[in-house]
Amino acid sequence: MHISVLLEEAISSLNLHDNSIIVDATLGYGGHSSKILERIKRGHLFAFDQDSEVLPYSTNRLNAIGTNFTIIKSNFVNMKEKLLEKNITKVDGVLFDLGVSSPQLDNEERGFSYHNDAKLDMRMDKENPLSAYDVVNFYDINELTNIFKNYGESKFSRNIAKKIVEYRKTKNIETTLELVDIIKSAVPMKFRIDKHPARQIFQAIRIEVNHELDVIEPALEDALQLLNVGGRVSVITFHSLEDRIVKKYFKEKCEIDNKVKGLPNIPDKYLPDFKLITKKAIIPSDEEIKKNNRARSAKLRVIERIK
Repeated sequence: MHISVLLEEAISSLNLHDNSIIVDATLGYGGHSSKILERIKRGHLFAFDQDSEVLPYSTNRLNAIGTNFTIIKSNFVNMKEKLLEKNITKVDGVLFDLGVSSPQLDNEERGFSYHNDAKLDMRMDKENPLSAYDVVNFYDINELTNIFKNYGESKFSRNIAKKIVEYRKTKNIETTLELVDIIKSAVPMKFRIDKHPARQIFQAIRIEVNHELDVIEPALEDALQLLNVGGRVSVITFHSLEDRIVKKYFKEKCEIDNKVKGLPNIPDKYLPDFKLITKKAIIPSDEEIKKNNRARSAKLRVIERIK
């Protein structure tokens, strides 16, 4: 079952009005979208998702609330272009809920989980030509090391990459648990006690397969360009790599131009177009984490167009 993380906080951060035009960049199973739709009776919701498996469920869920929504099967990096096709050039809010959803993790066939045996896949979009199988079996030792180090922040990146390449000499790596065993063999026992040794590596492969980090900044740029004055972009992240990109990007957008910083009267054209609504990221309450352990690493950051 999917429980939307930071649900109330994310919805209230968007500052919704009855006639708002809102984009849910990551529809998933419609948790956030359904709450948005309840509050914009005279507005319109545009919801994006690249995973065709979630769309029938989400469509039914939203249909039970209203008909003022449009679902677009696409990665959110194409948001601006896809909205333009529908003659939408300005919106009042955009919500991103990054990362993989609980049902994707829990669906054994998708190959996201290191707890269940499945074919190596990890594609959020089934039409994506690149799968986890390709990464694990055909990337060379340096490519694997870099992915594990940069996307998984693993101390044992080289060692794990080496073990994978050695194993491949005998046969291709077909399944998730086959890969888990190889990872375990490359990590000293004392480092396996606190955290599952495959967690970081599976995260790294998933990010590589779905280009998760590559799409964040261009999508944020498009989202900010689409915003009306007073409109907001709210982003929920689930690990430090995503959060770092969002935090840095938002900060840059809200800074005064260096050429005029410190002047007593700064001309309006040099003042930023955006302001941070969240100086510090909003995190889930202890109560929410108790109910849904997967919320523990979530962070919400919000920015608003002010001119």
